[in-house]
Amino acid sequence: MKLLYYCSVIFSFLFIANIKTSQNDDEHVDLSLSKQKKKSNQPVNSTTHPTRTIHHEDLECIDSDKKPCSSLPYPCITCHMNDSCVYGNQTIAVCKANVECVGNNTFAKNLTCRYCYQIEFWEYKCIKKICNSAASPPIHYRTNCTVNRDVLCLGKRKFYKRLRCNWTGGHRWSTALILSITLGGFGIDRTLARRYRQTLQFWRSRSLDTY
Repeated sequence: MKLLYYCSVIFSFLFIANIKTSQNDDEHVDLSLSKQKKKSNQPVNSTTHPTRTIHHEDLECIDSDKKPCSSLPYPCITCHMNDSCVYGNQTIAVCKANVECVGNNTFAKNLTCRYCYQIEFWEYKCIKKICNSAASPPIHYRTNCTVNRDVLCLGKRKFYKRLRCNWTGGHRWSTALILSITLGGFGIDRTLARRYRQTLQFWRSRSLDTY
């Protein structure tokens, strides 16, 4: 009887263990299938191209396919120049268009042999700073200048330049000079100077009377 009892206990234990093993296998299979379904349901990311910020100087290059290549300004073109040219003489630069344009994308352009910091003042723009234009001696400041797009020159197109102070509080030194000349022509400056001397003499006489 005892032997039969032990055999029944062992058989029951093996049967329960077999059931649990099969349940674990089923759960593992279900879990793997659910993972595969999730992966298949995920949308496939298409190749995205990074967005490019369009700067102000690139606007003229957008419709370049309708313009002649030789008429494009910087930075739509890249030019190679002769660094050994004689200053002030005319030389030739070989330029190549960086964008789609009408005509041959490689062409020659004439320019005056000079570095960018040597060009005329109307051919570049500088950042203005507020300063005292009426100071004596005159004040100079260092600022950043950029060559105009249609001008070709040797070297870097952005450079530092030392300029005389010609701007203060929104009024140019030239405006102050014009006002001084016009008002001075009417004798206003001399009238003010005479009134100042009269007032100074009056207060001096008063101070002497007190003593």
